[in-house]
Amino acid sequence: MTLDDRTPVGGPHPALDLLSGDARTFLEKVWASRVHLHRTAPADLVGLLSLDDADHLLTSTAIRTPSVRLAQDGAVLAESSYTRSATLAGKQLTGLVDGRRALAAFADGATVVLQGLHRYHPPLTRLVAELELELGHPCQANAYLTPPGSQGFAVHADRHDVFVFQTAGTKQWEVHGPDGPEEVLLEPGLSMYLPTGTPHAARAQDTVSLHVTIGINQLTWRGLVRRTLEPLLAEVPDDHLPAGWLDDRGPVATGLADRLEALAARVREADAEAAAEREVRRFLSTRPPRLPGGLHDVLRVGSLTDETPLRRRAGHPCVLVPGAEGRVEVLLGDRVLDVPARVAPAIEEVRARGELRPADLAEHLDPQSRLVLCRRLVREGLLEVLP
Repeated sequence: MTLDDRTPVGGPHPALDLLSGDARTFLEKVWASRVHLHRTAPADLVGLLSLDDADHLLTSTAIRTPSVRLAQDGAVLAESSYTRSATLAGKQLTGLVDGRRALAAFADGATVVLQGLHRYHPPLTRLVAELELELGHPCQANAYLTPPGSQGFAVHADRHDVFVFQTAGTKQWEVHGPDGPEEVLLEPGLSMYLPTGTPHAARAQDTVSLHVTIGINQLTWRGLVRRTLEPLLAEVPDDHLPAGWLDDRGPVATGLADRLEALAARVREADAEAAAEREVRRFLSTRPPRLPGGLHDVLRVGSLTDETPLRRRAGHPCVLVPGAEGRVEVLLGDRVLDVPARVAPAIEEVRARGELRPADLAEHLDPQSRLVLCRRLVREGLLEVLP
């Protein structure tokens, strides 16, 4: 177990720097191998989900299951014990969290779990979007609000990597490593990384506890090999096995050997570079759309001029890959933009800048063309218009 108490200095990995202290060291020496602790300014983590934020979500919004679940004494409580129904525009809504009943259950010892926070809580939406691009793995955010005196959970291991950080109160963790169990007091300002399979347990505490877990649904070599082989397996004829093969397995063994040899030859011919590019394309075109401020962009894009200040939207990729002849494709996270190859240098310029004006693309495009491109990139969500 390592402790990093350096202050992040900013750079190309803001989310990973925040959670680990130093992104490069984490990627090279920590990732998927050992427990890691990082201490930072408490406000940097508390601002991602404070106790007031949790209170607001639970009591002052129309949050519904499965975004919330309650658990107590190792069992998930029935939704009917803390939800209600309502009507909206004549249509029935079910699974609405009843704030009064949920708070009563919390006061009685239940833990409130806020699930999928990356989908509806903006600070965590941005953190997860940035972290996915920095790691190249899908991520999700949940939070656990535990009342004073809770007994926590027994020793167990998760099937995915996690970052854990405390935003209110404290919680005592028991983390099992190569040298046996170690005690970690999680408090605001301390984040912890646990690789897949690390045994751990949360211990009883006397204060309220709110902690966030960032689950990393890691992509694996097995999955990549499977996706690479699927098209080759589809080429194997789907003919019937011979009738009576249970009594005479020889023809089946011979036929299988022939097909495996043919498949092996195709595997040897597989283009690993092309498979890796397909994987990049798959990942960078299937992220959820994230468009904070998009309404303002729609209202401002029509009046865009050569001097309008623009900014890259945080958490949005911009990766250029070859397209059809004379075209390039721009991977934008939730979509693929097909553009003429002649505008690729201008898009590379956009990639290299955090903020810009259309006039900054003058080296690559004439005034009309650069306005057309910038308006398109605003509408696609890559750029946002600054006030």
